[in-house]
Parts: sequence; C-alpha cells; structure tokens
Amino acid sequence: MRSRIIMSMLTGAALLLSAFIGAGPAQAAAAPSPSADVPAEFGTDWHDPLTAAPPVAKPDAKSCQVTVAEAQFRDFTPYKGTYAPPDGCGDRWSKVVLRLDGKVKGRQFDRLGYLHVGGVEIFRTSTPEPSPDGIEWSVEKDVTRYSDTFRRGQEVEMLIGNVVDDTYTGVIDVKVTLTFYESDEGGRAATPDRVLTLTDGATLTTPRNSERIVAEVYATGSGGGCEEYWYLTVPDAAPYSCKADQGPYREVQIKVDGQLAGIATPFPTVWTGGWSNPFLWYVVPGPRAFDIKPIEYDLTPFAGILNDGRPHHVEVSVVGVPAGQAGWSTPVNVLVWQDARRAHVTGELTVHKSDDLANSSTYAPGSEHRVDTEGGHRLTVAGYVDTSHGRVTTTVNRSLANTSAHRWTDGENTDGLDATWTDDESVTVDGRGPARTTRTHRTYAMDGTTTIGGDDRLRTVLTLGDRAAVVETRGGRRTAWSRLDDTYTGDATFTVNVPRDQRHAVATTGEHYRWYGSDGCYDRSLTTVQGVLTEDRGGC
Repeated sequence: MRSRIIMSMLTGAALLLSAFIGAGPAQAAAAPSPSADVPAEFGTDWHDPLTAAPPVAKPDAKSCQVTVAEAQFRDFTPYKGTYAPPDGCGDRWSKVVLRLDGKVKGRQFDRLGYLHVGGVEIFRTSTPEPSPDGIEWSVEKDVTRYSDTFRRGQEVEMLIGNVVDDTYTGVIDVKVTLTFYESDEGGRAATPDRVLTLTDGATLTTPRNSERIVAEVYATGSGGGCEEYWYLTVPDAAPYSCKADQGPYREVQIKVDGQLAGIATPFPTVWTGGWSNPFLWYVVPGPRAFDIKPIEYDLTPFAGILNDGRPHHVEVSVVGVPAGQAGWSTPVNVLVWQDARRAHVTGELTVHKSDDLANSSTYAPGSEHRVDTEGGHRLTVAGYVDTSHGRVTTTVNRSLANTSAHRWTDGENTDGLDATWTDDESVTVDGRGPARTTRTHRTYAMDGTTTIGGDDRLRTVLTLGDRAAVVETRGGRRTAWSRLDDTYTGDATFTVNVPRDQRHAVATTGEHYRWYGSDGCYDRSLTTVQGVLTEDRGGC
C-alpha cells in the first residue's frame, strides 16, 4: 500500500501551511514526473486516497488525545461506546481536531457513515472503494465548535453501514480520535455555550437567555435509490431511469413552528461510486466526499420566539423529493450563545418575507432527450434581541438559484449533465458598535457525460466545482475576505459487463484546491494516471 492521505499532504503541502495561516508565501513542492512507473491500465493496487484540501492547522500547545471509536463494520450494526473528557488539558481548548484512520481491502461499495457523541452529530463521511490489495486513508476535521459536548462524559454511536458476503468482501476498519489543544485564557476559541439536538426528532427548547442561535443540518441524499443522484432526476413525462415529479431542483428548508426560517442549496456530493464509474474516484474523491459539511442557518431572528422556555417544533424538509419517497438524511444540531448577564433575553421577529419558489423543468423529446431546469427562491428574515449590552438586530438574506441541462439518448448509452447552483447569503448584526455584515456567495458546478460505445467501453468525462467568496464588513468597511476554488476533473474508461480483471481501465484524474484572502493563501494540485500519483504541486 502506498502513502496514506495525511503523509501525502505533509510531503506535498507542508510548506504551504505556513502561507495558509498567514505566515508568508510558500515554495512550490517538487512534483514527481510521469515515468515508466505508470502502468498501461489499472492493476490490483493504486495510490491510497488523498485530497488537495489543507490539513487542519494546529496550535503549538500541549495536547491530549482520546480514542472515540474503534470498530470494524461488516453490516448495519452501529458501534456503541462511551466518551470521557481528556485528562490533563483542562476543559477549555484552543482547538479540537477529529481524525479518522480507515482501511479496507477486497471488493466493496462506497458507504456512508456518521459519528454521534452525546447525540450530537460531529462527523459525516463516506468511504473510498478499495483495491484488491487494500487501501488506507485518513480524514481530519476541526470540531472545536462542539466543545460544550466534549466537556462531559457521553454515549458514542458510530455507523458505516456495510454488507459483507462472498462477493463484497471489504470489511471497513476505522479508528477515530479527538486531539484537544490546551489554551490559556486569551487563546480560548469562541465556541457556542451550548450544543443542542432535537428531542423526539423535532422539538427544540433553547435556554431563555440565548442571544445567538445557529442550526446546522448534515443533509445528504444517499442510501441508494434515485435521491443519491438527485441532480439527474427528471419529470415523470421523460423516459429516464430516475424520476421525480418536478425534476431535479432540491432545496433544504428549516421551519420553526411551521414558519419558514431558512433555505439552502444542498451540495451536490458525488460519492466514490458516482457517475457509474468508480475509476474516477479510486485515488482523488470529489469535493466534500470524505468530510461532509453541514448546512448552516442563522436562526437568531427567531430567538425572541424560541426564548420563551417552551418546546418549539423544528422541521427540516427537502423540496423536490417525491411524496413518500425516502433517500435523504437531515440530522440537526443547534448551536447557542448565551448572555451570561441576563436570565431571560427577550426579542421579536420583525421581518419575514419569502418570494414564491420557482421551479420549472421542461422536457424536450427527440433523438437526444433533454430536460432543462431553472429554479430558485429568496427569503429575508430579521429580528432583535434585547441583551445586557443593548438591542441587537440580526437580518438574514438568502437567495438560491439552479440551472441545469440534462441530455441523454435512448437506453441512456449517452448521459450528460451541465448544472450550476448558487447560494447567496448575507447576515447583518446591528448593535453594540458599527453594523457587521458577512456576505457569502457559494457556487457549485457539475459538467459531465458518460457514454457506452459499441465495444462496451464506458467513458466518463467530468468536472466538479466547489467555490465560495466571503466578504466581511464593519460599518461598511471591508475587514476580511476570502476566495475558495476546489475543482475536480476526471476522465476514466473501462469495459463493462466483464469480470473485474478484464476491465482494462484507464483514468486521469486531478484536483486543484485554491484558497486565498486577507489571512494568506493555500494552493495545491494533484494528478493521477491509472491510480499512480504523477503530480503533487503547491505554491501561492
């Protein structure tokens, strides 16, 4: 087995990290040049999975490590254990870093997994598909925001649902640790005071002195069926294998007591078996596949309603899913910041304006079938809270848009999609000094085509994009900014309907991850050919 993901990140991007945290420009890492080591086609082993994303930056401080879960997943039986806080690093930390180390060999599908500590979902992931000889991979995540959960002993539950039999032999072996970095009084992270979950799946009772409330939803369309590929679904009138009444437009909504409180575009995650071509993903996964980020909703405008000490109904739903059809998971955490000098923070929702949701999918028949989709939605909410430091008004504007063109031939031997999603959000907090505004422009892109030729050679050419621009202002003056562009490209071909050793698969894949802004920069590019890492280059 070749180098593991974290080791690869250290060798290919160690110099970049200093630039990423604002310590100056980095030197480009030397890239291995293509050579005779690249086979003519895939064999029984390939480079261990890795991504171009930066490792989690860690402080130079005393640390303590706790093992949260260690298990082998063969079926759908969850691992259950207990967590105890670290001994020797206090109970206020500058950073908490989760790390998963995994290994699997043989034959296995990609699998979805979660980790709960005290009922709080702190991590959602999917697994790579293994080589016959076996692979190892690692994932890191900053989980400092869940510090409130980590201060007490908790029940732990983890599951990577799996099936092992004579055909699918891969047992998924994982270990998850938390590393806590001690801090002095000035180095403590500004984490939420409370991390809550919904009781009975839909009921929330917040502390009466909550002054900021943020919900996060780990929304994934997965678990088999067409919602795993929701972006390819078509209206009922179109002759295609995956259908949805109104086409592919999806929107994740959160409601408080039946009133729309937040909208968001779900990220179009492509799992490591996606687009009918696992050779695209054996080494470099699509963006976010190993570390699924939650959608965040600022519910502070509703704090005046939620702070009455009574239970409130919180509901998450996905627009566009056919009635009665499963396929989405939407666990909710609620992060709460409290006013230490007030027993009860009062307030009021003052603005609630929702435009009509637009969703149009038009089917055009022909020798090449085509569905064109346009959708979008806008929501504005505002409200105030009367805190010990004065009245604070929070205004949230969010605007979503989606356009896509899906084309395919009879039998789906040619199947292509060109789609773009945008999710624009601004949050303005006015009170206790000049107004502070954070504007975030998110863009997700997918452009790909799969074809099957007369020789049963299946080829997929695909580009994925995860992009974001963030600007922070105070009193109208820019105080911070950043840009992210994470682009995956892949071109893979193999023979279908034959045993694994007769597929004669070839693939060139790559990822370019670039982040830059007022705090520095990070830039890394990866290229693989037939599962061999041929380029690992970085520099700002």
